[in-house]
Amino acid sequence: MNSRLPTTATPMKFMQQSELRQEAAIEPDAPATGPVTKETQIIAIYGKGGIGKSFTLANLSYMMAQQGKKVLLIGCDPKSDTTSLLFGGRACPTIIETSSKKKLAGEAVAIGDVCFKRDGVYAMELGGPEVGRGCGGRGIIHGFELLEKLGFHEWGFDYVLLDFLGDVVCGGFGLPIARDMCQKVIVVASNDLQSLYVANNVCSAVEYFRKLGGNVGVAGMVINRDDGTGEAAQFAVEVGIPVLSTIPANEDIRRKSASYEIIGRPGTTWGPMFEELAANEATSTPVRPKPMTQDALLGLFSASAVGRDVVLEPATQFDMCGKTDTSKPTLEVVYDEV
Repeated sequence: MNSRLPTTATPMKFMQQSELRQEAAIEPDAPATGPVTKETQIIAIYGKGGIGKSFTLANLSYMMAQQGKKVLLIGCDPKSDTTSLLFGGRACPTIIETSSKKKLAGEAVAIGDVCFKRDGVYAMELGGPEVGRGCGGRGIIHGFELLEKLGFHEWGFDYVLLDFLGDVVCGGFGLPIARDMCQKVIVVASNDLQSLYVANNVCSAVEYFRKLGGNVGVAGMVINRDDGTGEAAQFAVEVGIPVLSTIPANEDIRRKSASYEIIGRPGTTWGPMFEELAANEATSTPVRPKPMTQDALLGLFSASAVGRDVVLEPATQFDMCGKTDTSKPTLEVVYDEV
């Protein structure tokens, strides 16, 4: 007689899949929003993907550590590349990946499994799911949940720097702003429309949650790869935030960054630039920004660069189907007015 379950391995496989589905359906606990127990500045840095957040943060955190500050750098980008420059190109084991492996082995995650240091800088990566296998924002929430269990709010750092992807609008990436998990936000942008569009969206999010009773403000902007055209500086003026530092579009910087070399060292050519950024970041006061409208943002650029002289021409039925639009009778009942 044939059996519906020909092997003993098959029901076990079904049970594991069922358990995984049940576990995936459980919503994570919300991260704690209470005040930190140490006098720590928690700063979230946002910007368009590829704009240079990781470059800025790696050099800034390194400079701050050399100045005697105790700094923790947390990468919150699913690419997990925030710490790559700090660690000379080496990949840092992520919290999400480590947590999954430890759970399967029946072991608890220890701080030494996920946090590493170099020359006084402490760093970790939250990580994210594989492509097509989960939500990056939810991964951020799970990551912070684990940090809570590891005692995040009891750690004794002077500064905690959070690297967030700014051109993703889901709730996980907006967590520090929405739940007052940081005191202030810094945006990184350049003289291009897309990065300033993202910076403007971050300012809009800050202003939105301030209206709901939030306390997070924007401390300023870092202009990266500055080519001297001035759009980013004008944007900062329009939204009412200071420019904390301007990093030029320089071949020496590009080459050293590409070879995973820290340039934010005291006594080097580019050291003073990051010393200034460290000082401005430490003393900057978070403010309520005044986000720009889309038309005003486009107005920062020449018409030829952004297409403001383009006329929107409505399409016709003939354009869509290759034939003349014919009027078809409607079945709608129209009543005469009494």
